Amino acid sequence: MDYALSIRQYQEKHGLETFRPKAVLFDMDGVLFDSMPGHAVSWHESMQQCGLEMTPAEAYQYEGMRGTETIRLLARRQWGRELTESEAQCIYQAKVERFAQCPPAKKMEGVEQLMHMMKDSGLTIGVVTGSGQHTLLDRLESAFPQLLDRDKIVTAFDVKKGKPSPEPYLAGLRKCQVQPCEAIVVENAPLGVRAAVAAGIFTVAVNTGPLPDAMLADEGASLVYDRMTAFRDEWNKLKRFFT
Repeated sequence: MDYALSIRQYQEKHGLETFRPKAVLFDMDGVLFDSMPGHAVSWHESMQQCGLEMTPAEAYQYEGMRGTETIRLLARRQWGRELTESEAQCIYQAKVERFAQCPPAKKMEGVEQLMHMMKDSGLTIGVVTGSGQHTLLDRLESAFPQLLDRDKIVTAFDVKKGKPSPEPYLAGLRKCQVQPCEAIVVENAPLGVRAAVAAGIFTVAVNTGPLPDAMLADEGASLVYDRMTAFRDEWNKLKRFFT
């Protein structure tokens, strides 16, 4: 992987002479936790129960959006009408209840070691997720001790517009007190990559799901890895190109 070229292209796009990141913003589902299989099944079954169609594969395409935004999008396309926020929230509750029946998601293999390496490199670590699932959010600090602070976590409750809007990542930058050119985003979802790129942040995509790598690259990811352990193993090589 040509790290020098990827960083140079990012610098040229944003008119930067140097690239020296100070913070890294992680997505949560499919990045910190291997939770997307549970989400995919929960979306499919709960939406079917409510009269909406979403295949498990589509759950990966919509990943990153706030749950109520996803439901309003489905209703617009399938029912031809706009749902109120309260209507969407009521339907979303069915998904929340179905997901609660899934086994607890394990930490993504390799991600904790990667986070320690990044912290040892002097980077502040934040989380930017579109999730409103309290069962996962409550686990963040306890699952990653000495790595995450609640005041550097952005959730669905902190923004008006979820991904693919850049608003969540812009909020993450503010919480970490850095500029877009001083951060790295780690994402696994096309809409999340689009949001991070729109915020002007150097974006690394780790394809932990069934979507083709091209979907992540086409959204503007500067680097694409096929698994988290590969990114972990390459971190020390990548950071040599930070200037």
